[in-house]
Amino acid sequence: MNKQKKAIVLFSGGLDSTTVLYYALSKKYNCLCLIFDYGQRHNKEIASAIKTAKRLKVNYSVVRLMLPWSKDVLTNKNKKVPSHKKISGTIPPTYVPGRNTLFLSFGLSCAESINAEKIFIGANALDFSGYPDCKPQFINAYNDLLKSLGLKIKVEAPLVRMTKAQIIKLGTKLKTPYQHTWSCYNGSKNPCGVCDSCKLRAKGFHEAGIKDPILKNSEE
Repeated sequence: MNKQKKAIVLFSGGLDSTTVLYYALSKKYNCLCLIFDYGQRHNKEIASAIKTAKRLKVNYSVVRLMLPWSKDVLTNKNKKVPSHKKISGTIPPTYVPGRNTLFLSFGLSCAESINAEKIFIGANALDFSGYPDCKPQFINAYNDLLKSLGLKIKVEAPLVRMTKAQIIKLGTKLKTPYQHTWSCYNGSKNPCGVCDSCKLRAKGFHEAGIKDPILKNSEE
């Protein structure tokens, strides 16, 4: 009997990474989730990720790292999360420099250690906030690096060319529990509704013609 194929999932507990986790599981991968605590301004997404992993009975590990040189909004609680009337597509102050490179490096180390063949990441290049490490070129370059090193590990970014609405439709088909995800850059009891991440999420659900269950929970 063939052994079940293994995969690492870079898991934040947000809409995209949760969809990717359910996608990887639908492809019959034995998943190990890496959840990153990198000094972000709140731990609600970490809590969401842990709860989802436990609910699915998927192995997970919380990786803690600090970025003391970072000047971005997400790791500096003294800075206010910006609220834009329109998302411009330029790199915003919520961008954490090199974050996905760091996450993929940890994913690679873990994949080599447990003989996993894939590293799944929820990077998205269409409905996103202009982050350079969420583009197809970045994923392709990283895979070229792995190939040049003779490693039989591949980074998979199944959502990279999808709109947020397409992601939500895929996740809904996979029965992804979006009511348990957290996208907001702020750590309030309910989503703020005005940060870029909240606006992108709202745009996606609106275009998908689906009610966001986390907003229903907030209203109750």
